[in-house]
Amino acid sequence: MKPEIVLGGGCFWCTEAIFKKIKGVKKVIPGYAGGWVKNPNYKLVATGSTGHAEVIKVKFDDKKISLKEILEVFFAAHDPTTKNRQGEDVGTQYRSIILFNDDNQKDVIKKYIKAIKSDFKRPIVTEIKKFEKFYKAESHHKDYYNKNKEAAYCKLIIAPKMKKIKDKFKDKWQ
Repeated sequence: MKPEIVLGGGCFWCTEAIFKKIKGVKKVIPGYAGGWVKNPNYKLVATGSTGHAEVIKVKFDDKKISLKEILEVFFAAHDPTTKNRQGEDVGTQYRSIILFNDDNQKDVIKKYIKAIKSDFKRPIVTEIKKFEKFYKAESHHKDYYNKNKEAAYCKLIIAPKMKKIKDKFKDKWQ
């Protein structure tokens, strides 16, 4: 199993900020994946017409953190029961999506979702799809939270999510 996975759980500024703080995660890259348009950019993806979601590529040390633990954080960090939306972010580009690399990852993901589905009042709508192509986001999106902590979106949306995950996963937080 390749120790990386592509995850989309709403705005990539949020997911990047959270996963950068998780022990065992080596690198988090914001970008676009899951669609059909080649070489998309933020403005185009924001229209919802590319099929791409805002995602992060998470590279991790599988001796320090397992894919199952990555999934635990992912499913706690967003609402996997809302189709094409996370909070005020609405559109297919904000959908819950996991892009797996191989059958082993696919099996871990499917088993994990089956195990947690009763934890939610509504059905989990996370799209599970074979990874094909990842497009890096423009450079100003990388490390957005750390560069813009005083911005309203960071204070009102990202910071509370980070606190929630830090409180829930103290042992995984760095």
